This record gives sequence, C-alpha cells and structure tokens, in this order.
Amino acid sequence: MSEREPRPDDRRDRRARAWLAALTVLLGAVALLAEFAPGATAVLPYSEFRTRVQSGRVASVLISERMIRGRYRRASTAAAPRPRAPMDFEVVRVTDPQLIGLLTEKGVTFEGTPDSRWMSWLLTTGLMLIGVLLLGRWIAQRVQGPSGGVLAFGKSRGKVAGEKDVKVRFDDVAGVDEAKRELMEVVEFLRDAERFKRVGARIPRGVLLVGPPGTGKTMLAKAVAGEAGVPFISLSGSEFVEMFVGVGAARVRDLFEGAQAQAPCIVFIDELDALGRTRGGNPMGSNEEREQTLNQLLVEMDGFETNNGVIVLAATNRPEILDVALLRPGRFDRQVLVDRPDRGGRLAILKVHARTVSLGPDVDLETIAAETTGYAGADLANLINEAALLAARRGASAAGSADLQEAMERVAAGLERRSRVLSPDERRRVAYHELGHALVGEVLGGASRVTKVSIVPRGHGALGYTLKRPTEDRYMMTESELRAQLATLLGGRVAEVLFLGEVSTGAASDLSQATEMARAMVVEFGMSDKVGALSLGRGRQVGDWGLMTEHGGGSEHGGELADLVDAEIRQTVAAAEGVARKVLEDRGAAVHAIAATLLEREHLDGAELRALLEDAMRGDADR
Repeated sequence: MSEREPRPDDRRDRRARAWLAALTVLLGAVALLAEFAPGATAVLPYSEFRTRVQSGRVASVLISERMIRGRYRRASTAAAPRPRAPMDFEVVRVTDPQLIGLLTEKGVTFEGTPDSRWMSWLLTTGLMLIGVLLLGRWIAQRVQGPSGGVLAFGKSRGKVAGEKDVKVRFDDVAGVDEAKRELMEVVEFLRDAERFKRVGARIPRGVLLVGPPGTGKTMLAKAVAGEAGVPFISLSGSEFVEMFVGVGAARVRDLFEGAQAQAPCIVFIDELDALGRTRGGNPMGSNEEREQTLNQLLVEMDGFETNNGVIVLAATNRPEILDVALLRPGRFDRQVLVDRPDRGGRLAILKVHARTVSLGPDVDLETIAAETTGYAGADLANLINEAALLAARRGASAAGSADLQEAMERVAAGLERRSRVLSPDERRRVAYHELGHALVGEVLGGASRVTKVSIVPRGHGALGYTLKRPTEDRYMMTESELRAQLATLLGGRVAEVLFLGEVSTGAASDLSQATEMARAMVVEFGMSDKVGALSLGRGRQVGDWGLMTEHGGGSEHGGELADLVDAEIRQTVAAAEGVARKVLEDRGAAVHAIAATLLEREHLDGAELRALLEDAMRGDADR
C-alpha cells in the first residue's frame, strides 16, 4: 500500500529540516577550517622561541598542555593604538624546567590555559556529522517519494482516496444506465453486507468493466466507491510490472494487505490487459515477471486467503486477450459492458457537462446529441470544452450553436490550417475529390447524410474533408449499405479520373479503408457468393518478422481459397468503383457547377449541397 500523500505542512517541515541540515554542515565546516586552516600565525622551532625570549622580543605567552602561543613586543602610539590581534607565533611545547624562570627574568607575561583545540575539533566534527545525517535523511525521503521509490520496489503504488475524498456519484455518470444498475448490487453489499450474508448470498469478488476507451469506466468505479462511502484504491495494471522478477508479485501482496486493513473498500485496476494478458501466448517466450505477477493476483482474488469486504473492479477495452483464469467464477466473475451511449445517453451526458459551461439560448442539446452518433462520453466532454474555449477566444460570454458545430468539426477532422496555402491546381483537385465523396454518398443514401464539404486543410494531412452523420443509431449494417459506403470511399478517386484526367496521392487513405472494408465483407461477413458463408478472418496472421501474432485479423487459409478470396476482394472494390463512376458520369454538369461554388466559398453544408445538386439537375432536365 502506498503511504498517504504528503500534506503542504509536511513538505514545509521537510524543507526546513533540509535547510537546517545544510546550515549545520556549513557552520561546522567553517569552524573546522578556521581552526586548522593556515593563517598569519607562524610555527617556530622551540630553540628559535627561546632565542627570541632571551632577546626580549616576546611580550606575552599562553601556555597549554601541548602548545605555546605568544605575541611579540610592538610599539603603539596614541594616534595608532595597537588593535587586539591574533597570536603571532606557535610553538610545540617540550619539557623545559627552566622555561618559567627564563620568562620571569625577561619580563614576559605568561598564563596557562586548557588545550581546547581537540575539544573544538570534536565540536565542529559533531556538528558536521549531525548535519550530514539530517541531509542524508532528507535525500533518502526525496529518492523514495510517497510510494517508496527505488528504495521500496515491493510497495504498491496504488493511490488511496478516503471515503470522504471520493466526490463522484452515480448522478455524475450519465449514459450508462444498465451498467449502473449492475453495479448497484456492489454498492448495496458494501453498505449492508449482513443483509446478503443472512441469505447465504456471495457478492462477486471482482467486477470487470468492459468497453471502448472514453466510455466512463473509471468514473463508474469512482461512483461505486462514492455511493458506498468506502475508501477507493486505484492504480494501473502497468504499475505492477518491473524489470526485476518478483517485484510485481510483492506489489500485489502489499496492495491486498493494505486493502484488507481498510476493508470494506474498493480496489480499482485500470488497463487490466497490461497485467492479465493470456499466459504462454508470446511466440518469443514467456515473460516470467508478468506471469508471476498475474499468478499472485489470481491467488489473492481467490486463494486460501479470503479478502472479505475487498471488492476488485477492473477496466479493459481488450477483454479477448485476458487470461481465462481471470474470468472464471470467484475472480472477475461478472462483466459489465460500458458501451458508447445511444441518443438518449448522449443527451444525458451533454446535460451533465453543460452544468459547468455557459451555453447560449440558440444551443439545442437534443440536436447535438442526434449529430454525435458514435461519440463516447469523453468525446462529448471534449466537445463541450472545445466549444467553451472557442467562445472564450472570441470574447463571448457563452458558447453558441456555431461554437458547438465548429467544435464537432475539430473533433472529427482536426484544427483548421489556414497557414497551409494550396496552389490553384491543388485546390481544384481537392474540390473535385471531396465532391466525388459527397455526391456519391448523397445519391446512394443509406444510413447517413452529408453535413459538410470543405476544401480548407485540417488536421495532420487532410487537405479537405467531407462530413457525414448517421441519421439514426445503428448497431448493424446491411450488404447494400456497406457497398454504398465502399462506393462513397472511392468517389473521390473516381472524380479525379473523370474530371481531371488522372489520380493523385490524395486517395491513399480512401483506398486503405476501402480495401479493409472489402476484405471484411468477403472473409468475415460472408458477403461473397463465390467464397460462400465462411468466416475466414479470425485466425492468426503472419506479422512483422514472419511471426504469428496473437488474435490477429488475418486468415490461415491458403492455396486456391486464398486466391479466390483475393479475387473476390478485388472484384468487390471494382464493382463499387463502377457504381461511383456511374453516379458521377450521370451528373457531370452538376459536378462542375458545384465545384465552382465550392472553390469560391471553400465549404458547403449539407443543405446547400443538396440545393445546388437539385438546381443543377433541374437545369439539365430543362435543357
């Protein structure tokens, strides 16, 4: 278990101790240097000392057990009185019974003093040792940090939030009502475990939250802890595994020991697939450290020790690669799907995030929810924030409908790049390319409609873009809809060939998506009469360096069947290309007219595009 996070007062105390240690070392060093550093005091042989006493040059001496220190006679005037100066010379004392008589005879003032040199040395050395110890302790604390650092490999790095620190509640998590209902049992158990025990019920030891990225899995886990009023311990699966064998297992043990001490509590492991990947699936050999860590987690969750009151929540977006031992009853025996929200869920999420943002009166969240099909909760939160940033940038007090529309384009296509200036030929090619996508998609229809066409560069490599929005939430697609999408993808390339005479590199991404879609239709969805109702896309595939990769999307078929699959993929793409060509050839005059308008305005929304297409087609019919 990790220690509590240091408070500001603790940090101030540590800084004060560090300064005190440094000051102590400095003072000790200065004192030691002052004591032993060579200065103006001369060291005389004892014979020279006697000679100078006899000559009357010595005025006074200070006699200690080991040393004799003295001053010479000097004349001083009233105008320039002699200041008090340090001793002029030092002599190592030797046994001389006649010394006192000689000093008395020559009128030398003398007195005895204890030998304090070694005492001062001990004092300064002690000060320095104390300072070094304080400074070393401060450095060790900085190296270790709140979680033990490099000096405590086996300590868990989980972050502990007390029951009063978790502020998230189920009301703060919208769009996942089914998941919240599933997790309410966990909350009820943590609130009143005796009610379940009386009837012999056993709450699931572990709950696995499964869903795409950004759908709110971490927020749900925090909400469970907040609703139940119990401590919340969170960490990532990657924080267990280190380069040293045995460290991960030690961290798992420490995690559950600390959790048991705080029970009832919730342990949340994010990105569980970093730790719980299937054992023995690596073709290059097993990872002993990761497997030991996983084995320890399996033991802690359902071993000889019973962790009463400790419920483990975990999140992953790749459940298919988890070890089967993790998913059996007694461990993560309940899986809760946290999927992308439907239209009602998106509206609820938008309302939650709109609480902290000023929205203009022209904003209709229901319309935004309808236009954001496929968005996850994190995407919607980012959408609201981007709209607020745009409003603040132009000095408005509230985000309007135009800000939200611009934010949706930013999320979908990236930032506008007005600084990327295209040549006239490139702008013309981009206009025809994007119109090819838009017109083919609009004519063939299907489950989506064009909402905007633009020739303004956006993002990393898009020189133009065509936005299409689904008309409703869809969970499956028919073969005709897929073929219409395939033709729409190829519409840009076909438009370049028909109206500009040759293709360009701008269709590279379209070809990649079209090829993958055609392959899925043939080998996964059984949409080829010649190949038949077979699913050939779930085996392993040959990846980099010729190794067979896990859970790939390739196939294990070969020979004549592989040649037939390749031929069918090629034929599927060619048929879609033919459909796109027919659509654009029949509307050649309309394409030229709309392209001229697009080059002038730089962008058209869906309604404008449809109006221009109807006008152009009506004009052709009149002629």
